[in-house]
Amino acid sequence: MKKLLLLPLLVIALAVCAQAPDTVRLSLTDVVSMAKERSLAALQASTIRETRYWEWRTHRSNYAPQLALQGTLPAYTKSFIPVVQPNGTIDFLSVHNNNSSMSLSFSQRIAATGGTVFGTSQIQRFDDFDRNNTLYSGVPYGIGYEQPLFRFNALKWNNKIEPLKYQESKQQYIESMEEVALVAAGYFFEQLLAQVNLQIADANLSNTQNILRIANEKYDMGKIAHNEILQLQLEELKALKAVATARRDIEIANLNLKAYTGLAGDERLQLLVPDDVRNIRIEAGKVLSEANANRSDAIAFLRRELEAKRDVVKAKAENGINATLTARAGFTNSSTGFGKMYQAPKDQQVVQLEFDIPILDWGRSRSRARTAAANQKFVEYAVRQDRQNFMQEIVTEVTLFDMMKAQLDLTRRADSIATEKYGIARDRYVLGKLSITDLSIAFQEKDQAKRDYIFVLRDYWKAFYRLRYLSLYDFERQQKITYP
Repeated sequence: MKKLLLLPLLVIALAVCAQAPDTVRLSLTDVVSMAKERSLAALQASTIRETRYWEWRTHRSNYAPQLALQGTLPAYTKSFIPVVQPNGTIDFLSVHNNNSSMSLSFSQRIAATGGTVFGTSQIQRFDDFDRNNTLYSGVPYGIGYEQPLFRFNALKWNNKIEPLKYQESKQQYIESMEEVALVAAGYFFEQLLAQVNLQIADANLSNTQNILRIANEKYDMGKIAHNEILQLQLEELKALKAVATARRDIEIANLNLKAYTGLAGDERLQLLVPDDVRNIRIEAGKVLSEANANRSDAIAFLRRELEAKRDVVKAKAENGINATLTARAGFTNSSTGFGKMYQAPKDQQVVQLEFDIPILDWGRSRSRARTAAANQKFVEYAVRQDRQNFMQEIVTEVTLFDMMKAQLDLTRRADSIATEKYGIARDRYVLGKLSITDLSIAFQEKDQAKRDYIFVLRDYWKAFYRLRYLSLYDFERQQKITYP
């Protein structure tokens, strides 16, 4: 009969266990890896990298030969058109024809000069349906060169600046991924602190309830005053409130961590304390040298100076004088048959110079050049300041990292001492050799020491990931950080 009564309870217990979410134990490294793979920030960084790659491919295509086929086929017309007569009147004549054309052309831009080499082959066919007449005309083949004069050579400067921008974008992707690691570490320690607070609150509640039970027994025997009972009851209420607050905080931190790392599901996360701190030596000189070699900022400094110099050259070149020299040579012909077009074609030569020279611009060109020169100076000063801030930030982070390593050992020892001190204080209170006030002080010191240790641990790892972000260098493996 007892077994039959216990069977429904066992079924209910198994059902509850089946519905309970699994617990996933994660280290700091696990969280960082998941964030780099699944987070929206990482996916956005990958998309930006892909965009920059295709922009680079677009730039490179400007320096490759271009081949184009153009045409109007068919160009059929049947209508009446106005025709001016010799006496000045207009007569509407019937038109019924086809005027089709097609051309195949290639071009190659020359970065050194800004000119363009081009070639073409054109053919045009005219059909007059009213008179049953067909005529061909075109250029069997021709070649030419077009050279802008006194103009800004954008190809030449883009060939200097665009490779820097592409290299900068590749380093920016690595920086974005390291920034993802830094942010993920922040969310990790946010939940870890909430997890530790919950553990502290649960332990304090259990200890307070045990002490209160013992104190009630002492009170019944008349060994302690009612005031101590009230104090312990107040401590119990505070412990209950701390547990409720800690449960709320850990739920919020859990949602934030899952949302950022891309974790989906109802599993519960249990974070492992990353106290396996390695003895890593990081020197400011090493960080500076790697940062100057790897960071996008170091590339951006050079790019910004080149862009300012380019703007000065462009302002000076755009002084209002525009000229273009064009030379073209080839063959042309017309005939009544398609095959005859290519028989004994006639020479074709074209040389022309187009120019546009302003006579009076009221100093506009000079003002643009002076403005660009002033902006170049400003950029030089700004880059110099940014370089200095860049170096100062690295030196500060290295100093902070060294301080955190020293603080880590101190807070670990303080946590151990405070925990041991609390255990002794609790035992002494049970034996009646310690006041409730001293026990409360031991409570607070133990809790604060544990939190201080987690805070310093957080600052240490954030400084570590911050140095990786600033230098793009893996100090554990002693190699540059790269991503596929």
